[in-house]
Amino acid sequence: MLVIEGLTRRFGKATAVDGLDLQFQRGEFVGVIGRSGAGKSTLLRMINRLQDPSAGRILWQGRDVTALRGAELRAWRASCAMVFQQFNLSPRLDVLTNVLVGRLNHVPTWRALLRLWPEADRAVALSALEQLGMGQLAAQRAGQLSGGQQQRVAIARALVQEPEIILADEPVASLDPRNADLVMEALADINRRYGITVLCNLHSLDLARRYCTRLVGLAQGRVVFDDVPDALTANAARALYGTEARDVLAPTPDALALPNGFASAAA
Repeated sequence: MLVIEGLTRRFGKATAVDGLDLQFQRGEFVGVIGRSGAGKSTLLRMINRLQDPSAGRILWQGRDVTALRGAELRAWRASCAMVFQQFNLSPRLDVLTNVLVGRLNHVPTWRALLRLWPEADRAVALSALEQLGMGQLAAQRAGQLSGGQQQRVAIARALVQEPEIILADEPVASLDPRNADLVMEALADINRRYGITVLCNLHSLDLARRYCTRLVGLAQGRVVFDDVPDALTANAARALYGTEARDVLAPTPDALALPNGFASAAA
């Protein structure tokens, strides 16, 4: 279980995350939703320890993640893999090598520097690519791929870390609808197949409702919604997004009308 207690992050006088208390069970697929600046990315970056909290604690299976340093912190980051909006691949390296970077915590540094990857690790990386429908592109340069293909390579890189948690920070923000669905389906398949906990920041409530089993809504760094997707009512959507609600809620045939032309997320 991942437990967040009183988690706060301040940047000068501004508070990005304000005293969050949350619990995430193993195997959940959680969509973290809210408008830009709500604290979604800051939350995920603190869980991975890319940013340190100003106050509060993060516990995984009772272990205080906020107290980790050195090798223990590197091990935590390996078991808590990040998938970023901008892919963070090396465009000049081939796809397979980019995925093998996810094995850095499993091999000696000199092997990685010389690219002398053990055959077992190469097999793990190729298997991950094949699961994501990318095996045939293993020898191609990453920079030659489409955005959706690059994001699936990034997910494969996260998968070969053998993580217990995957943190996806707006993984589909720069993708067209078809590729966004492919990426979300890849994350959902990993969640179902391996029981890996997935926390995914999303702007689109349509995607959040379709793929996530739980939604946590943030506004001004605080939790204002925490429930199953079907429980996201019109009022909750407006509290999260205000006048932006019409942009993030895709109309559905059975949608209820909201004031000011908003579309309801209620089932």
